[in-house]
Amino acid sequence: MSNKPSQSLADELKPFVAPFRFDGSAEFHLKSYPTAEKGGIDKDAGGKIIEANRKRLNDFQEKLYAQDRWSLLLIFQGMDAAGKDSAIKSVFEGVNPQGCEVSSFKQPSSRELDHDYMWRAMVALPERGRIGIFNRSYYEECLIVRVHPEVLDKQKLPKKLVTKNIWRERFEDISAIERYLSRNGTMILKFFLHVSKEEQRQRFLGRLEEPAKNWKFSMADISERALWAKYEAAYQDMIHHTATGDAPWHIVPADHKWFARVVIGSTIVNALDRLDLKFPEVDKAELSEFKRIRDSLLAEGKGGADKKAVVEKATVEKKSVAKK
Repeated sequence: MSNKPSQSLADELKPFVAPFRFDGSAEFHLKSYPTAEKGGIDKDAGGKIIEANRKRLNDFQEKLYAQDRWSLLLIFQGMDAAGKDSAIKSVFEGVNPQGCEVSSFKQPSSRELDHDYMWRAMVALPERGRIGIFNRSYYEECLIVRVHPEVLDKQKLPKKLVTKNIWRERFEDISAIERYLSRNGTMILKFFLHVSKEEQRQRFLGRLEEPAKNWKFSMADISERALWAKYEAAYQDMIHHTATGDAPWHIVPADHKWFARVVIGSTIVNALDRLDLKFPEVDKAELSEFKRIRDSLLAEGKGGADKKAVVEKATVEKKSVAKK
């Protein structure tokens, strides 16, 4: 774990965070973000950064949990085979699972469809002191629902509310909710794993050619791939309108999985570092009580040792008498 001061850590991680962060303060063009970026480092160097970030993240997670003030919400979005699952598994390797919870949002149930589209995500938000990970999220309501209008028809909305402005309205509503969460102590980091169509093709082939990966493949993946251009347009619009200073998007180059993990881990560590997390301090009254209890436990242990010595002495004497 790095022993450098906070500012040095921020400087160290900046090359793997700043170029990929978009907070809505400028123009946004998804095509201007390369998918095969490697940040000027090789895989070996990336591996060392990944491992260092795991140790840092474990340390920050313990303090986050102990302090019990902040919570962290991480949102992962991306095309099929972009590497969301493996990135989450890798970045959080070694982190206490009791302090993290992963939620996946797939096709809504009939019960969920009887609520507003944000309901199922709101009940899964992380508690104070915890890290919540959304593997896909409420942003699907501006992506798959937009690309597949028939899905919107199943959401039981009053017809007069389904207008040409519905996507802009959803962007506004989501941003308002994220602003509310930020004001109540939930730090939000959003990651779009930006993979190229060619890399997706190679990963699909890998799933088909390796028996151990066959289960990952679905025929639906191919039908969705045919809608690539529509999804890219939906992502472009969504990121442009929902990136804010409180809840920025990070456009993660995902063609090289190891570098995607460098960016994601560095971004999370950098954000937690800014919170100045510390273990809670114990007041003088509690310290005095701790001392009293400690002395009592030490005395108890000493008494136990003395008692053990007496028993051992008696046993030796008994054996000596028996021999005589």
